[in-house]
Amino acid sequence: MQNASPTLRRLRGLLAQDRATATSKQKRSFLQVTAIAAALALGGLPVGNAAAAQDTFKVGLILPMTGPFASTGRQIETGVQTYLKQFGTEVDGKKVEIVLRDDAGDPANTKRLAQELLVTGKVNVLAGFGLTPLALAVAPMATQTKTPMVIMAAQTLVVINATPYAVRTSGTIPQVTMGTAVWAAKHDIKKVVTLVPDYAPGYESEKAFKEFFSGSGGQIIDEIRVPMANPDFAPFLRKVRDLKPDALYVMLPAGPGAALLKEYAARGLAKAGIKLLAHGAVTDDDYLNSAGDETLGTITSDYYSAAHPSAMNKKFVADFEKLSKGKRPNFFGVAGYDGMHVIYNAIKTTKDIKSGDALLAAMKGQSFESPRGPVTLDPKTRDFIQNIYVRKVERVDGQLYNVEFDTIKNVLNTGKTE
Repeated sequence: MQNASPTLRRLRGLLAQDRATATSKQKRSFLQVTAIAAALALGGLPVGNAAAAQDTFKVGLILPMTGPFASTGRQIETGVQTYLKQFGTEVDGKKVEIVLRDDAGDPANTKRLAQELLVTGKVNVLAGFGLTPLALAVAPMATQTKTPMVIMAAQTLVVINATPYAVRTSGTIPQVTMGTAVWAAKHDIKKVVTLVPDYAPGYESEKAFKEFFSGSGGQIIDEIRVPMANPDFAPFLRKVRDLKPDALYVMLPAGPGAALLKEYAARGLAKAGIKLLAHGAVTDDDYLNSAGDETLGTITSDYYSAAHPSAMNKKFVADFEKLSKGKRPNFFGVAGYDGMHVIYNAIKTTKDIKSGDALLAAMKGQSFESPRGPVTLDPKTRDFIQNIYVRKVERVDGQLYNVEFDTIKNVLNTGKTE
């Protein structure tokens, strides 16, 4: 045991910390993982990155494939598979293997699965992470084992700072929010009410909208926070109508967002002249085409739309729809696709794929053309510098799309431009 690898020693330390605070059920899981690690050490096999076979590169993909956030998992997984379909499963003489695990959106599951993937799965990279708490559950482990984490969803700013081994291929809440705020400030909208869910991503969006709208002389006349679990939007929207703002800004996940759109139409806010501005998730491409005419005219901003007018995106959408049996890609679908591109590029340019530090260095600073447009993985923030598009929901060839009509170029993860 004296000659155990540094990765194994780091894993042992992490597991020891976990045992100190675990419940009895969790302790049994940690003991099982520890036993596996010990068995591997006794068998003379290295653990973690050092254990990866030289001709195979393993990506541990942890996603919520079941449960309330399964749509996020399906989008990312299909984005990953679309990339593999287009570019194959071999790069620079290495076979790329995706090891998919379902955490059902539970951080305890995410942590346990990450441990197993590192100890027994011998993965080179961890990827996925559908929500902020899921990514935060794994961040200390990534640091201790020096394993790159490619975050393909979780969009709060705090996530990227939780470990120096994380890179993110989705976007941030300030990036997505700033587009509608800047547009509103330029289009004679003076008074706005904000409505966000009562949890961290909602607060971050509320803060970003206030920063980019109020900074131009606009006024936030009320800030409404709604519960995450089955919110009844009717009383909140009655209040908005009574306040008579020029616009209502909404940030909500896709499911509650669809419910709000229907209530917005039913309560007559549009007829009262109250424009609807929203975070891109409210008109998510994953369900937009079935959301109904209530969405028409909604102004949103995001880093991706299935209607993005580039040849590369048209091919991406077509291939994605074939794999998903007609489902469109959304912002998480393209993040899964681009995450694989970042990983493939790192394999091509890294001499030692067993080294997490070398892989991370090869990921930082990458610039390439994505189906969303040009992106650069900022070596300082480890987030994409990317375009943010202002969009309007329109009917095109009988279907509803987020049609881009304005572009804010080179937006940093804070929402500011270069």
